[in-house]
Amino acid sequence: MAAKIKKGDTVIVIAGRDKGSKGEVLKVIPDENRVVVRGVNVVQRHQKPSQVDAGGLKRFEAPIHVSNVALADPRDGKAVRVGFKIDDKGRKTRFAKRSGESIDV
Repeated sequence: MAAKIKKGDTVIVIAGRDKGSKGEVLKVIPDENRVVVRGVNVVQRHQKPSQVDAGGLKRFEAPIHVSNVALADPRDGKAVRVGFKIDDKGRKTRFAKRSGESIDV
């Protein structure tokens, strides 16, 4: 199956605690159907000190399920579904179903 959401995409959270927030996809975890989005699902964890790190309270983005995010439309920034089509050069590209705008450049 082709990936509808890739690293570097701008997505909108459509469900959960951070509903409505936008962010860039930092990491995709396809085995678990999860993505890590900048500024979304930020959690705090206690970290023991090590030789490299001082430890203490650390804040980081936890993974969020891919069904809870939607790609932002390149035209107007609203949430949009993703479709696939073959371009004139024979490459498979993603496009926004609502506006028809191409996502892959």
